[in-house]
Amino acid sequence: MAFKGDLEALILGVLQAGELHGYEISKRIRELSDTALAVGEGQLYPALHRLERDGMVAATWVPQEGKPPRKVYRLTDDGNGELARHQREWSKFAEGVAAILAPRDLKPGTSHG
Repeated sequence: MAFKGDLEALILGVLQAGELHGYEISKRIRELSDTALAVGEGQLYPALHRLERDGMVAATWVPQEGKPPRKVYRLTDDGNGELARHQREWSKFAEGVAAILAPRDLKPGTSHG
């Protein structure tokens, strides 16, 4: 199954709204999923580093007054393309699951068609 746990797709999806730092990415995933999804630092940062290495996101160190600088991530053109691919795959996956879970009038062992 394509979406067993595609954290990278979730990160790209959250970043489509604009640049964010790591903690904010994790927070947005949790909030937008109505707490159904939670991402720990041990999962998030390795995924962000892979996305950065692969050119899907770019990062910039942003200074903060009285605090250490923080790394802020944004989608690249390649990241936008990858996000579009994930969106198409998710749509196909969701349609397939919906077709299977939809109520049917078929009795077990009968064929449709």
